[in-house]
Amino acid sequence: MRKLLFIFGTRPEAIKMAPIIHACLQYPQELDVKVCLTGQHREMLDQVLHFFGIKGDYDLSLMQPGQTLFDITSKGLSLLQPVMAESRPDLVLVQGDTTSAFVGALAAFYSKVAIAHVEAGLRSNDKYSPFPEEINRKLIGPLADIHFTPTSRATDNLVKEATRGKIFEVGNTVIDALLYGVDKVRKAGGQADSFPFLDPAKKLILVTGHRRESFGKPFENICDALVDLVRAYPDVQIVYPVHLNPHIQEVVNARMKGVPSIHLIPPVEYPQLVWLLDKCYFVITDSGGIQEEAPALGKPVLVIRDVTERTEGIDAGTAILVGTSREKILTHARQLLDEPAVYERMAKAVNPYGDGTTAKKITDILLNEAL
Repeated sequence: MRKLLFIFGTRPEAIKMAPIIHACLQYPQELDVKVCLTGQHREMLDQVLHFFGIKGDYDLSLMQPGQTLFDITSKGLSLLQPVMAESRPDLVLVQGDTTSAFVGALAAFYSKVAIAHVEAGLRSNDKYSPFPEEINRKLIGPLADIHFTPTSRATDNLVKEATRGKIFEVGNTVIDALLYGVDKVRKAGGQADSFPFLDPAKKLILVTGHRRESFGKPFENICDALVDLVRAYPDVQIVYPVHLNPHIQEVVNARMKGVPSIHLIPPVEYPQLVWLLDKCYFVITDSGGIQEEAPALGKPVLVIRDVTERTEGIDAGTAILVGTSREKILTHARQLLDEPAVYERMAKAVNPYGDGTTAKKITDILLNEAL
């Protein structure tokens, strides 16, 4: 029996790990599955775990008020030492580019345990954008023994870097999770009750924004563009689940609170986010995961970042990199609202991030590949 230890701690990681965990649990005679939660996120993480029916075997409970990257890294690494000693895994799986993923890989390396990196190979080639995720992801690369890449470009990045270990191009599990989530939410119904303020006669634009590199003037520009947009289009409404970070709360509330047709709401649970993605007309976001998810539902994406490590969506035409320029955001949003041909071209572009079979591919490899 091969002993697997999944280490993760944020909502995006949980969403992307859940399909793999479920797929691995289908082989109880071959795979011994354990889950370690770092708790880098808390409430948002717990909501996702409940939705997907996943329980942690270990919980580091890292999240503290005002924590810094220094705190998460040092405390996480220290607390993982006894977990590694007790669980004695044959393989540690980490996902993406969070600090939890980095310390999980480092703890496995210190314990001389093989490492599998899910969603490997993404690169922006700007070490401060996204920060600290770009470097987290690059630091995991040399440590990993197995690299599960989502796209051919991610594979090429690892090949160009002469990355050691085995590379398997499998797609992205975020699509597996989304398709599962949409089906579950549609069948259950009732999510509309969470948003009684929405006008069904108006087009819905979903906005998410939280990146550190946009703090300050860039975030002010984004907010001002959203205000311009609803004032120019009375038939448009915006829903913005606002991140709890005080740097974001302060700017967003100062510039948009009370503006008609802009609904600033607390962070939503995963099924509510899935419902909003399913119902919206298009998305304005700096989230990496949503850049991947929205195209699977035929929703165009305006990416409010200056660079993105998810360039496949830009090339495929599912997303446009608009940066944080007030004018550029407004121009491209207007195009999607005013030019049906532009909207249809983006909505019907083929999603480059997968078809919902990634978890099965990864599980098959875990069952059959020598470490």
